[in-house]
Amino acid sequence: MLICESIPETDVSYSKHGRVESFLDNRGVYLAEVDRLAADLGAPGAHGNSCETAGYFNPVYVQPAWSKFWSQAAMEGASTSDITTAFPFKSYFANVPQPLFPEKASKDQLVEIVRGCQRHIQRIFSELEDIRPFELLRTPRDKANYLLVKEARIIAMTSTHAAMRRQEISDLGFHYDNVIMEEAAQITEIENFIPLALQNPKDGQLPLQRVVLCGDHLQNSPIVQNLAFRQFANLEQSLFLRFVRLGVPTITLDHQGRARASIADLYTWRYPQLKNLPNVLTEPEYLRANAGFRHEYQFIDVPDYKGSGESQPTPHFIQNLGEAEYAVAIYQYMRLLGYPASKISILTTYAGQRALIRDVLGHRCAKNRLFGLPRIVTTVDKYQGEQNDYIILSLVRTTRVGYLRDIRRLTVALSRARLGLYILGRRVVFETCYELQEAFAKLFQRSNSLLLTTGEMFPTKRLLEDEVEATEMAGVEHLGQYVFEMTKAKIESLKTGGKPLAAIEETEEVMKMNEEDEGAGQVDAVADEDDEERDIDAV
Repeated sequence: MLICESIPETDVSYSKHGRVESFLDNRGVYLAEVDRLAADLGAPGAHGNSCETAGYFNPVYVQPAWSKFWSQAAMEGASTSDITTAFPFKSYFANVPQPLFPEKASKDQLVEIVRGCQRHIQRIFSELEDIRPFELLRTPRDKANYLLVKEARIIAMTSTHAAMRRQEISDLGFHYDNVIMEEAAQITEIENFIPLALQNPKDGQLPLQRVVLCGDHLQNSPIVQNLAFRQFANLEQSLFLRFVRLGVPTITLDHQGRARASIADLYTWRYPQLKNLPNVLTEPEYLRANAGFRHEYQFIDVPDYKGSGESQPTPHFIQNLGEAEYAVAIYQYMRLLGYPASKISILTTYAGQRALIRDVLGHRCAKNRLFGLPRIVTTVDKYQGEQNDYIILSLVRTTRVGYLRDIRRLTVALSRARLGLYILGRRVVFETCYELQEAFAKLFQRSNSLLLTTGEMFPTKRLLEDEVEATEMAGVEHLGQYVFEMTKAKIESLKTGGKPLAAIEETEEVMKMNEEDEGAGQVDAVADEDDEERDIDAV
């Protein structure tokens, strides 16, 4: 297993419609360049009006200018000054960062520079020729389908979308010879085969040459709702896992560069060959301690809150108010110390607890500019494949382990954090579970109470191995009072300094809350993911 060092974040849309918009944006840029070329050549007319007019401008004005130049440059006895004088696009290239033709350049060097200029201009018209069909196609659907069939070299979609639109996609007539399936261990065998059949045969044969399955069979398996199919038909076995069990040769990536080495140790018992990349052993962010915390990871034993542990308002909708309050209090504490909201995620093992944590956040943090909302509040299953710097994890159960007994789900939960992991749970429940002993043995070596350090702000210069005096939180009430006092002190400090509060940071959770305020609150967050599955992206 190889975990990447970082995941780039971008606002660019890579959906098929986003790519069409990108083509049209490039169209405006290239047509502006055509206008500049026309001005340089003194060609009258609106040559940069469309890709069509630019297509006429090239053979009528640009190519003859190049032909005339090359005939003069090829004349016997032509000097370097003759080449620079005859070059027809001096004004167009006047904005280059350094002189186009160096004073002491030889004739061969000047010719090579000119050839580079010619390639640049040829590329403009080549790109406009590719964009021209988008001027002719009227509907967004036609433009997107044309992009899919003619221009896209990489097409990304979910297996669910492939199943829903298989006939429509195959009728478009595009062909592909490579299929890469990401998270292949988390989809059923049937879903594995559908992406292989999205094209019609070509000369009696399918062009498909290579299938690459990428996944981790030691993490979550496919979700099969029907108990009989799951347990007796073994439908939760993915094609990826079948190949592994059959002994098909596999390539195992065995270095991780995402998490601190100490956090990675929590799940290396599942990956005996897993090693650390040099960056997690040398880079400052991995060597520094977490500001305000004694440890970079800790299991926090949460007793009954107001005389109650886990509860079920409705069947299978499991909640734990004590852990929800504790998770929100830790988040508030981190925000008061200066941790960015976008670097904190709150995970839980049950959808009911997710709803409860969001409710508590909505009352305590959503409208308060000191806190805002974390990047996301979601379940462990939904967060597979994601990561964040700091994870607050609520295990919820206080009577029995529940489906966290599946060590694949625990592996996912423990491997989401890069720099800090704080787990809320009931120790007596999890320490007796044999399947989870390897992971919880390391967690239970540290104090069951949250240990905080005072006098620090994010980011701290303290190193992980530095010894420091810690303050023990006796429970959620103690931490809540601690955060309350810190909040009052923070507000007084801001009033004294006359500094306005910063705007609430736009995280995924803030956007979700805003959508719910506008009437989308009746729809579960699963709907967002369904929308993504219905989308097909062309790159």
